[in-house]
Amino acid sequence: MDPTTKINIPESSRERIVIIGGGFGGLQMARKLSRNDYQVVLIDKNNYHQFQPLFYQVAMAGLEPSSIVFPFRKLFQGKKNFYIRVTEVTSVDPTAKRLQTPLGFCNFDHLIVATGADTNFFGNENIARNALPMKSVAEALYLRNNILDDYEDALTTPGYEPRQELVDIVIVGGGPTGVELAGSLAEMKKHVLPKDYPELNIEEEVDIYLIQSGGELLKGFTAESSAKALKYLTDMGVKVLLQSRVTDFDGKVVHLKDGRTISTQKVIWAAGIKGVPVEGLPESAITYGNRLAVDRYHRVKDTSDIYALGDVAYMEEPGWEKGHPQVAQVAIQSGGNLAKNFSNRLRNKDMVPFAYNDKGSMATVGRARAVVDFPRPKFSLGGILAWLLWLLVHLFAILGTRNKIFVFLNWVTNYINYNQSLRLIIKPKVK
Repeated sequence: MDPTTKINIPESSRERIVIIGGGFGGLQMARKLSRNDYQVVLIDKNNYHQFQPLFYQVAMAGLEPSSIVFPFRKLFQGKKNFYIRVTEVTSVDPTAKRLQTPLGFCNFDHLIVATGADTNFFGNENIARNALPMKSVAEALYLRNNILDDYEDALTTPGYEPRQELVDIVIVGGGPTGVELAGSLAEMKKHVLPKDYPELNIEEEVDIYLIQSGGELLKGFTAESSAKALKYLTDMGVKVLLQSRVTDFDGKVVHLKDGRTISTQKVIWAAGIKGVPVEGLPESAITYGNRLAVDRYHRVKDTSDIYALGDVAYMEEPGWEKGHPQVAQVAIQSGGNLAKNFSNRLRNKDMVPFAYNDKGSMATVGRARAVVDFPRPKFSLGGILAWLLWLLVHLFAILGTRNKIFVFLNWVTNYINYNQSLRLIIKPKVK
């Protein structure tokens, strides 16, 4: 379609709010704004919302992709003055109040940038080319295919060293994603692989490495929770390398800063993320982690009527002098606060500055193993109670009754028989 044409959205006397991105922040704002007297346009390159905290379970064959996504159009059925366009925003002109997409251009009165974050390879082109990220359902499914493909190939690979490259897995990054992936892989190694691949000596040959550049896992958690996570993973057979930094990966060998090497064809990169701002916004607005600097009202620095939410936004407030963590709760609360301010605007009420309510942090390490930190009152929880709480919180956060039921049934089944049932290699047809 000609990008110089206007996207087909009806003109209206209502002010138009365009939201770029249907992640946690953008979706929260869209849902609340759909009840107000604005024309709302939601733009996303997918036609569905993705529940990012469970990507790793798709990658580990524990959940099907459709269980953790929800179509936008179903969510906003019957909403008047609400429009969805499936495309990408290529640039923004803040002065003309216009954004550009492959479908054409779209004018706006107010723009909400909720484009989230992408994998940060810290400028290492080799790692970017060869490592496996996991920031979307598609990438999680690709990772699942890659892991299962390599185990199939290992059956017909006679040499020990070439086989090691196929069966050993390295995870880089000791945050919640890395810890949860390592725990899930360790359970797969113990309970699934010996039954699926009896021809391989799983116990002796398959190694799972978790590499963390810092001296502890789960940075930002309490020391008690970090220590518990380390013990859980070590007891499960994961080789945790602390104070170790990956400097290169050529597709076959991982190179560490201290000179050590690990032979593998699979490196899962969970070592960092960076914001994905839209092209055309002022350079002065881009700050730490490639994020957009915003004030307490989510307004992007040196712009007018442009706001940012979630992982792409960087906001400082008392108690969070280095910005908020890039987690779902920050995005959800930000989206709710900005939507409330737009509602207040219609009613001539004062804007409310954002104040993050930290509800705690949690990470699961495996069956009946998890850690939870509560900020108020400050205490930590581990083991089966923490794991059940993790299950409950994530189950209720998933969109859609059908998805909740399917995820719950999968979890119950996996708990009973230790057996991820979705070990399917599904690849898109390439013409």
